[in-house]
Parts: sequence; C-alpha cells; structure tokens
Amino acid sequence: MSNPLLQSFDTAPFSKIKNEHFKPAFLQAIEDARTEIDAITKNTDAPTFENTIEALEFSGQQLDRVSSVFFNLNSAETNEEIQKIAQEVSPLLSEFSNDITLNEALFKRIKAIYEQKNELDLNIEQDTLLDKKYKSFSRNGANLPDDKKKRLREIDTELSKLKLKFGENVLAETNAYELHITNEKDLDGMPEGEKEAAAQMAKAKDKEGWLVTLDYPSYIPFMKYAKNRELRKKLSLAFGSKGFHGNAYDNQENVLKIANLRHERAILLGYPSHAHFVLEERMAETPEKVYEFLNELLIKAKPAAEREFNQLEEFAKELDGIDHLQKWDGSYYAEKLKQKLFDLDDEKLKPYFKLENVIAGVFKVAEKLFGLKFTEVYDIDTYHEEVKTFCITDEKGNFISLFYADFHPRPGKRGGAWMTSFKPQYVKDGENVRPHISNVCNFTRSTPSKPSLLTFNEVTTLFHEFGHGLHGMLANTTYPSLSGTSVYWDFVELPSQVMENWCYEKEALELFAKHYETGETIPMELITKIKESATFHEGMTTLRQLSFGLLDMSWHGADPSNIKDVKSHETEAFKGTQLYPDTPETCMSTAFSHIFQGGYSSGYYSYKWAEVLDADAFAYFKEKGIFNKEIATKFKENVLSKGGTEKPMVLYKRFRGAEPKVEALLERAGLL
Repeated sequence: MSNPLLQSFDTAPFSKIKNEHFKPAFLQAIEDARTEIDAITKNTDAPTFENTIEALEFSGQQLDRVSSVFFNLNSAETNEEIQKIAQEVSPLLSEFSNDITLNEALFKRIKAIYEQKNELDLNIEQDTLLDKKYKSFSRNGANLPDDKKKRLREIDTELSKLKLKFGENVLAETNAYELHITNEKDLDGMPEGEKEAAAQMAKAKDKEGWLVTLDYPSYIPFMKYAKNRELRKKLSLAFGSKGFHGNAYDNQENVLKIANLRHERAILLGYPSHAHFVLEERMAETPEKVYEFLNELLIKAKPAAEREFNQLEEFAKELDGIDHLQKWDGSYYAEKLKQKLFDLDDEKLKPYFKLENVIAGVFKVAEKLFGLKFTEVYDIDTYHEEVKTFCITDEKGNFISLFYADFHPRPGKRGGAWMTSFKPQYVKDGENVRPHISNVCNFTRSTPSKPSLLTFNEVTTLFHEFGHGLHGMLANTTYPSLSGTSVYWDFVELPSQVMENWCYEKEALELFAKHYETGETIPMELITKIKESATFHEGMTTLRQLSFGLLDMSWHGADPSNIKDVKSHETEAFKGTQLYPDTPETCMSTAFSHIFQGGYSSGYYSYKWAEVLDADAFAYFKEKGIFNKEIATKFKENVLSKGGTEKPMVLYKRFRGAEPKVEALLERAGLL
C-alpha cells in the first residue's frame, strides 16, 4: 500500500507520486472497480434503483481519481515517460469501459429497472441518472450481437490510441519549431515587453538573440506586430502545417483513421453517421439542425465578413502596397486598422491588466454575483511550483471548493486554456462532498522589468475558463456523473462565455483594471474604446468560427470512406467561408485537436450555439443590472448548480423565462 494513488486522499498528493506509481495504480483500481461491478451483477436480490443504478454510479471512484490526476498531468506537466504510460493505460481503460457497457448481466439489471421506471416514483435527478445509465449502455453496443460487440471493442481501443497519438504529434511539432532571430531589425514593430519575453526565451535555451515559438503567447504577438512580412509568413506556415510534414509526427493518416473508425462505430450502433450518434445527446439533436444553424449565421455574417476583408485589403494596399492579403497579413493589418479606427491597441491596455489584478478581479465579480470568497492557501500539494491554490467559501463561511490555477506555458504543457477537475462534487451518506477545480492557461510570464501583463484577449480567456470553473465549483447535485460541467456539450460553454461579458462593462472593469505602475483605474475613454471595438471584424471572426464548425461536420456528418486526401477534403469544406487565398503547405485538420483529440467531434458548432445562449442570458443581466443579485441567484440555482440533472433547455427557460433568441447574438455582434 505504499502507492500514494491507492491510498485514500482528499487533495491529490502530487509530491509523493512518482511516474512508476501510475500503471500499478491503474491496474489495481481497475481490478477494484471490477470487483464492485461483480458485486452488483451477483446480487441475488431483484434489481432496484439503489442496488444497481446508484451502486454503479458510485463504483470505480478510486479509478476516477487516479485517472483525473494522471490525465491532467498529461495535459499540464507531461514528459515522454508520462506519454508512454498514457499509450499503455488508454487501451486498458477503453477495454474496461467496454467491459462494463457490454456486460450483459449488468445491462439486464439496468434494463429491468428502466422498463419499470414509470412505477418507481423517482425524483428528477434519479430519473435523469437512470436514463443516462441506460443510454450509456444502449448507445455503446449493449443491444448488439456478440460479433458486433467484439468489433466495437476493437474500434474503441484503436480510437483511444489514435487520439493520444494525434495530440502527442501536435505537441511534438509545436515544441520542435522555433524561429531564432539574431538581427534586432527583424523584430521591428514588436512591443518592448514582447521583445523582452523573446530574449528571455532565447536565454533560457542558451541562445543569442530572440526566440519565437508556436505557443500562443509567443506566436500571436509576432503575427500581430512584426513588420517583417517574410518572417510572419515563415511562422504562419509553420503554425498552419503542424502534423502535415510527412514526417514521424504527421497526422494525415491519423485523421483519416479516426474519422473512418468513428463512422464505422456509428453504423454498428445503427446511426447514419458519427454526427447523428453524437447529436442525439445534444441540444441541437440532429446534423440537419446544426447545418441549419451554421448556415443561418453564415448568411448573416458573410456579407459583413466580405466587407471587412475588402476594407482590410484596401488598407494594406494603401499602407504598404500589398496587392493580395495573405493569412500572415491578417492579424498585422487588422491590428494597425484597429489602432487607426479606435486608437486602441493591446499595448495601451496591457498595463491595466496585470495578471494578479485580473485574478483578483474575476474573484471580485464572482463575489458580487454569487457571494463567494477566495482565499489563497499555501499548504496544498501541487504538480508545479507555479500552480496557485485557493480555498473558496460562501457568505456563511461554508467550504465550497478548492481551486487550482496554473497560468504560464511550459514545455510539458499543451497549448490553449482549459478547465478541469481533480475531484467532482456529489452527495453520499449525507455528506455533500465538495469539488476540486482547476484552470490551466498559457499567459505571458513576467520578465525582469515587467510583471505578467495580459492582452485584452487573454483577460477574456481568463474570465471564460473561470466561468467553466464556477460551473464546477458551484455544483450541487447528488450524483457525480450529473455534476458540474457534466452537461450537454452545446450547453457547457454557456457559463464560460457569459462570464466574458463582464470584461466589457465599466462597473466590472473598475474593480480590477488598474495601472500596474501608478495604480490608476482604467480611464473611461479606454473602456468606451474597448466596447466600440468589441464588434471590430465580428463578421470575419464569425466566418472563421463557422468554417471550423463546417469542417468538423464535413468529417463527421457523412461517410468519410471516400476521402483519400485530407487537404483536398478540407479545401472543399472551407469553400463557402474562405476569404484568404489557400496555402497548399498548410492544413487545419492535422492539428485540429478539439475534434480529433478532445471531445468536440460533431460539436464545434457549440461555441456559436452557446454564444446565442450567452448573448441572450447577458441581455437579461443588462436589463436588470450586471450585478443584480436576484438574476445572479437565478443563474446560480438554475444553471450553475444544476449540472446535467435536467435537460438544458428546461434549465435555461427556468432561468430566463423563455427560449434564447438568435437576435441577441446578432445584435451584440453588430450583424443585424
């Protein structure tokens, strides 16, 4: 029992865990979970909700804890050894998961309860849990004949490996590339802080000069500010060709295999496509509805996007004689045009967004809305010295959640930003077990002369991930699988996206946007400019999001077996949304981790879907006051705390009093 992962723990014992502990912990926890399943199936009593559904729900908790610690590390602090273990344990977990969903004795008990559910007097949460458990079996092959069950297992095992490999390749390609600059002239246009960060990166790798990488905090400023068009092109092509080099990290084969295996799996289960399978458990319900939704927005956004693009091309021509705008010109000239139109750029704003102040600000917003108090604590074990921990309590001093915050890029950390959890919320034996939630981001570090100063975009990212965090922290349900962010995928972005709205409001900004040197509150004129520029290039931004949603649906909404070439397929999918000339050497799909590694396959549309919800929800706050306690409480009680206990539209209507209107989004985006 010397393995810390197999002992009972509340907070994850990171400092005690060594890599060699993981595999034995997985093997033992899987074995223990099997024993718990056996106890359910061998029970000679007639199946009841308690002895079957609840028993199943609370089985394998040790395995869940081990998995959450391990896979969170694989995202935020990985190394070759952890990646190798991931490749070894993923098939084992996939096999175990299949062993449960294809366990006939277990399914027989569940089915018996499901068939008499109308006589059972279940409450709404129990009813949802029963429905979810039954579907998790029926939607994963429990009703299939043996030969098809066997094939399903093979597909799931292979998919688990392919998805991991896809992600590892993207990370390897990201880490392998660096733009090494030795002539300072090549950094013309770059703000001092960004130059300093690039110099710091070079120094960390014992190199002269400056380094620019494909990590967002390094890549985006260079694309936005660097005058050197050739170097922007070089960096843009490197960024856009991850997994598309025909080398050991090439993902083309993985993309085709994943798409085809998903399709085969859907057909096995009786669905016309992977998208049909996925969307059955989403607010959108069908691929037709998704296409209808995306195309409706496309009709509204495309004319605006084309106008914006032509204006940008004219501007670039006027400024620098550029005849045809290319992908590597977009950010650069958009930033210049934005400065011209609004006299606003990130360098003016960044001094007001010191990372620590923004964190304090998001806490303050949560306190005013939901009565939460955040206290930094220093005795919680973490996986890296940069991770901060906070204890969250309510107005009465009750413990609500533990919060881990990890904000800077490292070689072992994947790009982007996400929320995750180390422990879910649930109620068992009369105790409300509170969650441990984590936000992971990749923001610019402090330098010897400046603290970590965020771009406005990074400020909204922090608020966004914190919105997911609140969804996890404020969870208040009985069952872990219905708790927190365990909701329909096209509903999960509502709490995160709605939080971004506070970043544009004077009342909220004045709480935390203070100059890091003078302490001066952000001036009103800058707040006005932030609001005015919020819809800048909204048409182009919307078109870009729609293009990703349509690409996702093109891979998953029909039979992909005729697709032989990833790039040609992608070009075809992008046809209706393309503004920039195509670059043959780049490919989006081979690094589209959201859909080929993460959980967004057939679900990328949900960002836009949730924007409709969030625009509609925030319109309600605006109407009543952005810190209105009554509305905030309604949002907390009907959305944030309820998890997946009821259908999302039911919860939303209970909060808002009506279904969301797409007009709220179009109006906010200036597209009406």
